[in-house]
Amino acid sequence: MAAENFWRWQPHPEVWLLLAGLLGLGFYATRIVGPKLESKGLPGVQASHKRWFVFGMILLWLASDWPMHDIAEEYLYSVHMTQHLLLTLVIPPVFLLATPTWFARLIIGEGAVKTWVYRLARPVPAAVLFNGLQIFTHWTGVVNTTVESGPLHYSLHTAVVASALLLWMPVCGPIPELRIGLPSQMVYLFLTSIIPTIPAAWLTFADGAVYEAYDIPQRLFGISVTSDQQAAGLIMKLAGGIYLWVLITMLFFRFVGQHEASEKKRRAELRQRRDEQPLTWDEVEAQLEAAGPPPIESIPD
Repeated sequence: MAAENFWRWQPHPEVWLLLAGLLGLGFYATRIVGPKLESKGLPGVQASHKRWFVFGMILLWLASDWPMHDIAEEYLYSVHMTQHLLLTLVIPPVFLLATPTWFARLIIGEGAVKTWVYRLARPVPAAVLFNGLQIFTHWTGVVNTTVESGPLHYSLHTAVVASALLLWMPVCGPIPELRIGLPSQMVYLFLTSIIPTIPAAWLTFADGAVYEAYDIPQRLFGISVTSDQQAAGLIMKLAGGIYLWVLITMLFFRFVGQHEASEKKRRAELRQRRDEQPLTWDEVEAQLEAAGPPPIESIPD
C-alpha cells in the first residue's frame, strides 16, 4: 500500500446512519416528548442534557469516522487503542449524562429489555462482562480477524460499547435505583482500572509483532510496529488509568462536599431544635440566679 494512500478519504455510511438515528432520538426527546412533559409541570430535557448530547455526538463522530477509524483499523494499533478508550471510557458516560431519566425508562420499556438491563447494570455483572470483553477483544486471533471482517468488527464494537454503557450505569446512569453510593463508585472505578494492566503489559513488553494485521511494510509517520504496540500499551494503561483516577478524585471531593453540607445541615437542625425547646423551671431559676437581682428603680416623689 502506497504511503500516499494513508490519508485517503473513505466513506462510512453505517456511521452516518448511526449518527442520524441518534439525532432522531434527540429530536424526538427534545421537540416532541419533552414539551408535553413540561406542559404538565414535569421535567423535560434540561440544558445540561443537550450539552452532553452535543459533546457525545462530536466524540462519536470523531472516533468512528474517517480518519481515525481508518488509521486505527489499517495502520496504527495505538490509534485503535485511542479509539477504543473513547468508545468505552468517555463516550458511554457522556451519553448516559445526556439521557433524562424518563427517556431512559421509555427506551428500556417494561419487558425483557428492562429485566436484562436491571440484571446486568449492577456492579459485579457489569464489571465482569466489560472486562471479559476487554481481554477477549485484545486477543491476537480476534484482532487479526476483525481487521479483515467488517461485519465482525462492527459487531464487536457494538458489544463493547453496550458493555461499557452497562459498566457506567452504576456511576452516572440516568436510572437512580441502579446507581451506587459515591464511596462504592470510587472503589468500583478503582477496580475497573486494574484489569486493563494485563493486556497493557502484554503489549508493552511483547517481543516482535503481536498482531500480524498491523505488521505492514508501509509505516505511517515512520512508527515501527514495536513502537506502535508499546504506545498502545502505554495509552491503555496510563491514559485510561489517569482518566479513571481523575474521575475517582472528583468523586472523592464531591463526597467530601456532600458530607460537609450534610453535617452543617444537621448542626443547624440541632441548634434550631435547641432554640425552640422550652426551658424547664429549674433552667429558668438557674438563669435568674446567674443574672442576679434586678436593679431597683427610683420611685418618683
